[in-house]
Amino acid sequence: MGRLNGRVAIVTGAAQGMGEATARLFLEEGARVLLTDIDQERGAALAAALGGEAAFRTLDVADADDWARAVQIAAELFGGVDILVNNAGYYKPLSLLDSHSEEFGRHVEINDKGTFLGMQAVVAPMRAAGRGAVVNIASVAGLRGGPGMFSYGAAKWAVRGMTRSAAHDLAPFHIRVNAVLPGPIDTQMINTGNDPALNAAITERTLLKRMGQPREVAMATLFLASDEASYVTGTEIIVDGGYSA
Repeated sequence: MGRLNGRVAIVTGAAQGMGEATARLFLEEGARVLLTDIDQERGAALAAALGGEAAFRTLDVADADDWARAVQIAAELFGGVDILVNNAGYYKPLSLLDSHSEEFGRHVEINDKGTFLGMQAVVAPMRAAGRGAVVNIASVAGLRGGPGMFSYGAAKWAVRGMTRSAAHDLAPFHIRVNAVLPGPIDTQMINTGNDPALNAAITERTLLKRMGQPREVAMATLFLASDEASYVTGTEIIVDGGYSA
């Protein structure tokens, strides 16, 4: 028996990295998963490779109409939505002095507006089911300041705040809302966003002296999405190898 048997999950940013690892793990644990991403080619190919309990739909997380269609597709294919993982994110390292309003706005659109719209979109099916679990992927950049992290850090601080407020608002409907805060994880986003010297310095700062793997973040997400966390809401799990210790 898998820990997510009979559950239906939507995972955003699922074409690669932590989203892909989460979708794979959820499928292993018995869930049916709607993978979503703006990368249609990669996402569709991944869903096809994962088999009949997985499906893919292109989703711009900053578009409310796109969210409505994604939720409708999950209901048509799998019967509803029990779990939402707001994993899609955007990262470009810029200092306050180098930032500009367009780039700041892009961080907000994807990291914050996308999380907000996703949570709103799944309330109706989760209320109908009498239960639900939302896991928002924030970041340790939302725990402390740092050079070159102005827009990204601001956006991820906001995800933490939204998670805690939403936990209050949705608890009457038996919908739990929690966050996972990854540290340096070996994904395309950090490897292309940072230069190698910066990644080496970040890795050295961790207590475990290595980057994490996407599946290690997915394991924390699985716990929060499962009934094992039935008394856990409005909180967060840090997965950072001791980076923020």
